[in-house]
Amino acid sequence: MARDAKRVVLDRAAVVAGAVELADEAGLEPLTIRRLADRLGVRPMTMYHYVDGKDDIVDGMVGQVFDEIERPDPGIPWKESIRRRARSLRTALRRHPWAIPLMESRRTPGADILDHHEAVLATWLGAGFELPVVAHGMAVVDAFVYGFALQESALPFGERDGDLAEISGDIAAHLAPDDYPALTRFTAEHVMRPGYDFGDSFEVGLEIVLDGIERLAARSGGQ
Repeated sequence: MARDAKRVVLDRAAVVAGAVELADEAGLEPLTIRRLADRLGVRPMTMYHYVDGKDDIVDGMVGQVFDEIERPDPGIPWKESIRRRARSLRTALRRHPWAIPLMESRRTPGADILDHHEAVLATWLGAGFELPVVAHGMAVVDAFVYGFALQESALPFGERDGDLAEISGDIAAHLAPDDYPALTRFTAEHVMRPGYDFGDSFEVGLEIVLDGIERLAARSGGQ
């Protein structure tokens, strides 16, 4: 039977990977033990040989996302190291938008989550920043990346060519220029111009954040 054939290779990693795939397709809300068991070809009770329940599965899912994120490289300057990690974090969250509100929520983080945070913290401390600057830097960079990724996931257009222009055109068609002159100008003269990409603001925003942290550190006497 197909159900028995799949059961032979089942382990915790397979359960977590299956849950990630399911969440990528349908979001976290529909993820249940029964639905995941059906996907993996086993009975629901079989799942409990490998995980303690849904919370345990979600811990593993978040850990898998953290494993996909590039850890800071201590061998390069701190700003470039944090920049690369921020880009990688955004990429992972674009693959797994369901994870955005969960990344810092786990009460029982595994080694994958703890090791990642240790590497990030060590990079900030290794730059010679004072502890308050480290705290602000970690919080603000991640808040920016999580917030940007959340905004991207909520945008009403996809990555297909023409999606943005089509939707922007529909919105602009209902704008009365006399009532909304700023919106009309911004949409017509910027958003609808060839080559516009909302994602370009990520790099600009990240540099603003990193430069601000650098200035904060200088005022605080760090580095």
